[in-house]
Amino acid sequence: MDPTPYLELKPAPQIVFELAEARRQRTRFHVPDGDGWRAVTWAEYTTAIRHAALALAEDGVHAGARAAIYAPNRVEWIEAALAIQSAGGAMVPVYANSTAEQAAHVVSHSDAIVVFVDTEALLERVFTAWPAYAAVVRIVTLGAVDVEAVRSRVAASDPGVPGAEEVATRVSGFAELCRRGAAIDRAAPERFAGLLATIGLEDLAVMLYTSGTSGLPKGVPLTHANVAANGRDWLICNAPLLAEPDGEPDVDLLWLPMSHIFGFGEACLGNTLGFETWMTDPLQLMARLAEVRPTVFMSVPTVFEKIATAARAAGDAAAVRARLDALTGGRWRFCLSGGAGLKREVMELFHANGVLIIEGYGLTEAAPTLTLNRPDAFRFDTVGRPLPSVELRLADDGEIHARGPNVFAGYHKDAEATRQTFTDDGWLKTGDVGVFTEDGFLQIVDRKKDILVLASGKNVPPANIELRFADDELIAHLVVYGDGCRYLVAGVWPDPVGVAAWARRERLALDDLALDDDVALRARLYAAVAARVAAVNATLARHETIKRFEIFDEPLTVENGLITATLKVRRKHVNEAFRARFDALYVEAAAVAVTP
Repeated sequence: MDPTPYLELKPAPQIVFELAEARRQRTRFHVPDGDGWRAVTWAEYTTAIRHAALALAEDGVHAGARAAIYAPNRVEWIEAALAIQSAGGAMVPVYANSTAEQAAHVVSHSDAIVVFVDTEALLERVFTAWPAYAAVVRIVTLGAVDVEAVRSRVAASDPGVPGAEEVATRVSGFAELCRRGAAIDRAAPERFAGLLATIGLEDLAVMLYTSGTSGLPKGVPLTHANVAANGRDWLICNAPLLAEPDGEPDVDLLWLPMSHIFGFGEACLGNTLGFETWMTDPLQLMARLAEVRPTVFMSVPTVFEKIATAARAAGDAAAVRARLDALTGGRWRFCLSGGAGLKREVMELFHANGVLIIEGYGLTEAAPTLTLNRPDAFRFDTVGRPLPSVELRLADDGEIHARGPNVFAGYHKDAEATRQTFTDDGWLKTGDVGVFTEDGFLQIVDRKKDILVLASGKNVPPANIELRFADDELIAHLVVYGDGCRYLVAGVWPDPVGVAAWARRERLALDDLALDDDVALRARLYAAVAARVAAVNATLARHETIKRFEIFDEPLTVENGLITATLKVRRKHVNEAFRARFDALYVEAAAVAVTP
């Protein structure tokens, strides 16, 4: 693909509407509809954006204003996001698995004046935290939600919920929003073009909230210039793998949450390059891969690792290739892994079978990418080289510092956090420790703040150990513990699906993970996990090995604050919640010992 036509820096809505007429009759999205699919054309898609934007502008969304989206993926999600930006405002995504308190914090802290919400469960969370929405002038439901039924249900146990008259005034549906916009469009057809023309590159485009591995999430304002600069670099690096030689549009299967910059970025890339996007959810993903046969696939490492594990079990090289083709649809040409590190052996397996998985590195504050492996320059033991417009340097302690047009200016309403995040000479402190290879590729050692220092003075990056269990079917989470201690121990949280599959193979009557009443059965699970820990220990330096572990029945969830909305372990919170039990592993012989 020649990326030249797409390299001029422009706000995302302007790009969409410049290309809309030529793509008008083409399909932009395929949406699950009963047992089949419903097609959404570019004409339908852009008309909804246009009309919603006009109504939002009437509601006060303009340059500098914020509007939030609290919903799972659906076409109306991205329509709402682009409508907010088309009106001149900034879009604030809220993870759909956020609790009522977490969502309320984002909406209140961001000063959002409009909130889009979907599903009765999420609207119930809005009503539960209603005082936090006092500054919101309009709440828009994206799907078919019985607003009054939800209000009445919550009001039965919460007297702070608003009355029916207030809800009727402030809560409306997306279709109604678009009808209002259509009326404005008929009366003043030139108005929408005027809105688009006023969007500047330095205007705020999105306000993303960090996942909050410690403390409350922080607001990360990104301008259209930040996002566009990163997108241009991305296209320059990846153009050789994009677009079919015969000019047919690429097909992608979008399952990543658009509330995360990874999923939102995939949707925006599809807007630019004209992808034909099939939408699905994590539960349907594997079946949809074989059905849709995408040419473009973007994912967090877990999916690639599960596919690789299934393929390896097929047998010889030919069987592995056949199994990969069967699982993926056999048409993958461009694959991107992000969100966490992907195991080198997984990338090598795919590459040996004709699929290059691109991996990079970045963070929200960099909009988000800093480095990428690329089709003509990659090393699987690294996260690639810096993007064309990005500069990187290493501090004396190895921390990666960055600067470039994609780097944000500072946190929303948090001058102290901003001061701590930048060096005195203006470089972004990533919080990650890295080294450069002799040929200029970056390797990530660990999170700077997550390095454990043993009593012996040895430094241990726990993520390097935990990553080795990322694709183990029995283990949902493994958390290494031992700062200031003689050796390392770990907490293990089983994966219910993987344990159930293991139990079936072992012919065990395992109905749940509450195994306290069946000592023999629990011992079998301990033994299986112990074997896995011992295998990993054999690959580690002696001081990095896990000497003891305990299996925990209490889950790590967003609701209990122990993982983030992006499913990252909040190490500090886990350590605090289970400190006594971790410490007991150093003195109680009842814990399972693992041979290092």
